[in-house]
Amino acid sequence: MDATAQRRELRQRLADQRRALKPPERIAAAQGLRRSLEQLPEYLTDARVAGYWASHGELPLNLVIPPLATRGQQFLLPVIGKGKRLRFAPWQSGEEVQPNRYGIPEPVAPRELLEPFQLDLVLVPLLGFDRLGNRLGHGGGYYDRSFAFLNEQVRPTEPLLVGIAYAFQELPQVEEEAWDVPLDFVATERELIDCTLARQNSETKP
Repeated sequence: MDATAQRRELRQRLADQRRALKPPERIAAAQGLRRSLEQLPEYLTDARVAGYWASHGELPLNLVIPPLATRGQQFLLPVIGKGKRLRFAPWQSGEEVQPNRYGIPEPVAPRELLEPFQLDLVLVPLLGFDRLGNRLGHGGGYYDRSFAFLNEQVRPTEPLLVGIAYAFQELPQVEEEAWDVPLDFVATERELIDCTLARQNSETKP
């Protein structure tokens, strides 16, 4: 089996495993995720925090988003634009959304659209990850295209990229591609993983 087929099979397995979770397991994971993110100072203070609308079994952000408004932070959702790139629209609970081409809700008639470089913190959905911050996405390349500019900068910088995943989505290793943009952290229901530190440690090992 070639690498592309292996990735496709791995994506399918992880997606099926995610969808099979029962509601009580999702609720418990959402609570654990909030505790993990509360260990990250940027989650508590950054002005512009982008996330996602959980779909296809993704770990829900329903307990992570409301505290942002309480603290005066702005929450934004991704909107698919030209060239398979993302821009981000401010969104508040109760505001209207409509499904995009993938069936994922996006804000209707957003007040403004921000470019990726204008964000402070991005909560990134994924299918699989490793501790070095390599991410297995859904294969569309939207996040890698949109945040490619970060590969030209010394990390970590703004925006900070934080992958959001269930602990079972951790893989021993995700093969890196030249265009991949690594994550700075990964937050699961169990822990906050510092991928930048892990990369530094792996580079200093003999």
